Amino acid sequence: MPEQQQSMIWMRPEQARVGRPAERSRVEITTAALKVADREGLEAVSMRRVAAALGTGAASLYRYVATRDDLLDLMTDSVAGEYDLPAPSGDWQADLLAIAHQARRIMRRHPWLPTLVITRPTLGPHGIGLLEQVLDVLADHPAEPARKLEAFALLNALTALFVQNELAATGPDTGRQFRYLQHVASAGDHPRITALLAAIPSGDKPRDRFDAVLAGALTSVLGG
Repeated sequence: MPEQQQSMIWMRPEQARVGRPAERSRVEITTAALKVADREGLEAVSMRRVAAALGTGAASLYRYVATRDDLLDLMTDSVAGEYDLPAPSGDWQADLLAIAHQARRIMRRHPWLPTLVITRPTLGPHGIGLLEQVLDVLADHPAEPARKLEAFALLNALTALFVQNELAATGPDTGRQFRYLQHVASAGDHPRITALLAAIPSGDKPRDRFDAVLAGALTSVLGG
């Protein structure tokens, strides 16, 4: 495999060393890709589609971005620049939950992001800044360094799973699935499901368990 495809895109020159002078930038290309993904979904993001959004041919983008994977990495890292990272307060759990709430909002603004966070987590310049913030928050925590890295990964992955579930709950299939659960419950062959649905008041809104679940998981990884 060529060295260009083995290294992260941020370790390579902004533009191929040969050819005409630069007409585009990675930022410009990434911005176009983000607009496509936000509007049409991740599946719509291709070199050809992004090039069309920029009014050029796909071949010209390869001077700046070697593969679609590079493009996805650029997109993931770009939205990591949307965090506001204040100085740590001294309460590590509150600070990590505040970061997680920001992540949740960012992922809801970019519904394609949770899939990438789960399937191909990426650390670019903005992601490194976020990791540094988490390590700063945990600077006085007695957990081992490896545990702190696990906490960072867990925070991102759990938040992505929560947002995926939230987005699915507002999707068109939610009503169908609930009606099937009601059908199963009424048949009486699965008494625990029947009892579960009977215990949920009609129209009751489920509690938001985000903080409790995330705090429990982080405490489990880090201790105290």
